[in-house]
Amino acid sequence: MSETPLGTGSRRRERQTTEPRSHRVPLSFNRAEMDVLRAAAGRESMAPASWAARAALAVAQEILIPVSADRADVLRELIRSRAFLCETATRVSALTPPHPDTESTLAAIRTAVARVDEATLQVMRERRTRL
Repeated sequence: MSETPLGTGSRRRERQTTEPRSHRVPLSFNRAEMDVLRAAAGRESMAPASWAARAALAVAQEILIPVSADRADVLRELIRSRAFLCETATRVSALTPPHPDTESTLAAIRTAVARVDEATLQVMRERRTRL
């Protein structure tokens, strides 16, 4: 993956009007890390250095909270769990004749679905920026 030259789709970080940015921080990446950085910058049409600077400041200012790389696996499992609970609720409600504990079982399943939904939202919020 090659870096897009400035002026052909990538953009710089916002200009700072109060004081020039005269302090530099050299960063080094291996090929795989640079590919990841370029991909992330490309998703936002930014130059890799601009994207890295903006991300570093957002983390330092606690505007963006980094989360573990396996958050996608956690979200997939939460979604699978929710689907399983909903399917179980459908099967329990279709029981004929209804079992005496059907209503309490369905209430427990609805509570579990709500807890899974809240956990899913929490994982998603951890990645969102704070405004």
